[in-house]
Amino acid sequence: MDDSPNRLPPLLAALRAAARAAGFIMSSEDRTGSLLATLAASRPGGRILELGTGFGEGTAWLLSGMDRAADLITVELDPAVQGVGRQLLGADPRVSFVSGDGGAWLEEYDGGPFDLVFADTWPGKFTHLERALELVAPGGIYLIDDLLPQPGRPKDHEASVHDLLAGLDRREDFRCVRLAWSSGLLMAVRTL
Repeated sequence: MDDSPNRLPPLLAALRAAARAAGFIMSSEDRTGSLLATLAASRPGGRILELGTGFGEGTAWLLSGMDRAADLITVELDPAVQGVGRQLLGADPRVSFVSGDGGAWLEEYDGGPFDLVFADTWPGKFTHLERALELVAPGGIYLIDDLLPQPGRPKDHEASVHDLLAGLDRREDFRCVRLAWSSGLLMAVRTL
């Protein structure tokens, strides 16, 4: 069986070319993107949060799966990096771009919970984890990637991943599944 995605978001090629030209190597892999689109499609009218916009490839995948009533907030520390995604995807009324520190945004956010949280950066995954998990609605999904060894990660990254996964597996309020697939994923569903 070929697990390559059969449908790509319309602007993915342009986003990918911009990322490549800038030397940005941390965009979501296509299989992860396809999963994001599928999870977004499972949440009609859903509220979705992406931590770590990057150049907007993950954002494009999420938008491609969302219905017209769904909303997406995407947060990125580097406004120049996020600017490409904002320029190419910003006309879509379903997406709101936030430029700023994801940890600070998580601390300050006072709105409702999200049906899907994709933490594709340190805040919401290795920092501010509890706050990110608090924002997952009952029955909602929390997804993280880049759990397998990746180029450019700090030497202690594998130990941090091990501790993160062990902590998530011990939680009573989430049911987790690890996927040794793509860049290494963990998907958790809030059960309480």
